[in-house]
Amino acid sequence: MQVYLVGGAVRDTLLKRPVKERDYVVVGATPEQLIALGYQQVGNDFPVFLHPQSKDEYALARTERKQGQGYTGFICDFSPSISLEEDLIRRDLTINAMAFDDNSTLIDPYNGQQDLHDKLLRHVSDAFCEDPLRILRVARFAARYHYLDFKIAPETLALMTSMVARGEINTLTKERVWKEIEKSLEDGAIYIFCDVLSQIGALAHVVPSLEKNWHQHASDALKQQIAALDAQSESFQIAQFCLWLKTLNPEQVVALTSHLRLPKRYSDALVLFNEFHNQLLTRLDKEIILQLFNSADLWRRQERLSIFLDTFSVLSTKANQIAEKIRSIALHVAAIDVQEIIKQGFKGAEIKNQLDKRRQQIIADSL
Repeated sequence: MQVYLVGGAVRDTLLKRPVKERDYVVVGATPEQLIALGYQQVGNDFPVFLHPQSKDEYALARTERKQGQGYTGFICDFSPSISLEEDLIRRDLTINAMAFDDNSTLIDPYNGQQDLHDKLLRHVSDAFCEDPLRILRVARFAARYHYLDFKIAPETLALMTSMVARGEINTLTKERVWKEIEKSLEDGAIYIFCDVLSQIGALAHVVPSLEKNWHQHASDALKQQIAALDAQSESFQIAQFCLWLKTLNPEQVVALTSHLRLPKRYSDALVLFNEFHNQLLTRLDKEIILQLFNSADLWRRQERLSIFLDTFSVLSTKANQIAEKIRSIALHVAAIDVQEIIKQGFKGAEIKNQLDKRRQQIIADSL
């Protein structure tokens, strides 16, 4: 039995990037052998095991044979005779098809190290086209390594384009598509992800309502806005998401929410941002600000307004000035003491009326 470190851990080690997780391939073993050593089996389609101490993933070396369309329907062979090279050839990109043995010697049968040096994202073999999820993964890697000037190899780009034209991307589930989008948001370069999808004709399938509004100027503007965000903020991904899709109208937001089965925190933030960001830039008055506070539920969920303002502030110098003013107003408005109103003898609906009046007065005095 031989064990090899594979995939992203090897790639990122060679790129001198932090290694977030480690995956291993086991050659010359059976499921029974690993179970006897205390490994926990977690894979259903093919045997994947968790190490008894580290909980890292260990997968038996395997080959795959495709049946049907889409990213499912693979028949796996994970017999002990499968070699490491046979396992690696079925991976997506050459830079992900390298391994380290237990002496940290690099095993690179498909020239991944050279492609790392040349900053190329190149598919390993024709098996690439059997899994349409790889279209989105390559777009995501292009976004992740954009800061290093990585490009997609022309032959890989052509293969991705042909896969889209054949309708392969339509077989992906909403959850899988959203997962790749969210990972690109985490990397902070969703504009590159979108550029790639637009180039290969996939944007119409992934974010249909954005297709006609995406162009180089939109990409460049989004890049600048994202650069102005706080990348360490907990709202970094949601803020990018709102900036990316700020041109969508309410009907398009509803359609996209269903199309991608968006998590509620993303859809809520997008609805709020797209309802108010243009209004605030057009006219700043007490009615609009109070509507924003009520829609954001400032009174119970102050973080929603904070996310909105963090996102809004990077649109322009004017937007940043407006955001700072609204932050100040929000602090004063949120500090109104309801108990004080009650002590003054107001009851029932009168309490809410008094609360609204005092909120409006504070907003009006602040403008």
